[in-house]
Amino acid sequence: MFSYRRTPELPTREEALTGRAEPLFAVPDRHTVLGNPLSGPYPAHLEVADFGLGCFWGAERKFWQTPGVWTTLAGYQGGFTENPTYEEVCSGLTGHTEVVRVVFDPSQVSYAALLRLFWESHDPTQGFRQGNDAGTQYRSAIYTHSPAQQATAEASRTAYQQVLTSSGFSPITTAVLPAEERPFWPAEAHHQQYLDKNPGGYCGIGGTGVSCPIGVAAAE
Repeated sequence: MFSYRRTPELPTREEALTGRAEPLFAVPDRHTVLGNPLSGPYPAHLEVADFGLGCFWGAERKFWQTPGVWTTLAGYQGGFTENPTYEEVCSGLTGHTEVVRVVFDPSQVSYAALLRLFWESHDPTQGFRQGNDAGTQYRSAIYTHSPAQQATAEASRTAYQQVLTSSGFSPITTAVLPAEERPFWPAEAHHQQYLDKNPGGYCGIGGTGVSCPIGVAAAE
């Protein structure tokens, strides 16, 4: 919910904090709402998707409320620092953005449907901010786990850009990148399912009000 840098700017690998080989905290065993394990390995029939759309407290709730989602996990991704802490990420010196790892059953909810929820739950045109939350840790990002996810995510970005442009919005700043070589680091225990533990807690999630078309065909 804050950033130590007045002007958000991504650090280079050389500028980033070093981090550590082992985490400074333990991740809870189970999801407080869904009851399933937070950490993998996950059952073989499930798939993993990673989304950054601003403060992960409200973002995680959006996904755990979605039928077909098996578990969700708040964390950090897209930076350089190993096993970062929340304070380090908020300093702007790790390069990470706040993300939600979504483990889902593709027989119950499609990746395309999760992408639609992602696009419509935030404003992907704001760069290093989301509403009043400013900092590189709030940037919009999708980290994909297969070529099929990459293609679907890129197509959905193109489709949503078309409708955003027609509604007067700026270009999308969302990065769509492979999760490989961009490790996901789980956040501290108190960040996991934060709005379940604190129902009246801060939620900075809010979309543009523009509906997103689903699927590759809409982008063609």
